[in-house]
Amino acid sequence: MDKVLHFKVFCLENYKTAHDLTGKAAYDIFQKYEVFNYITDFFDILHSFGALYLVNDIDEFISNRENSIK
Repeated sequence: MDKVLHFKVFCLENYKTAHDLTGKAAYDIFQKYEVFNYITDFFDILHSFGALYLVNDIDEFISNRENSIK
């Protein structure tokens, strides 16, 4: 598995656990708000942070995407 894909799975699993979601529910959120693209685009920066920071950062990213979609 390449390092970016491995990191996407790591982020998805931590997000799922932090929000007590099923894997499908977390995946659907990541798809809806293009979180996977965000993770890919900023991999070089994001991969140096811990799980809690990543979950909080993803929450903020999703919140910003929700506001821009409205």
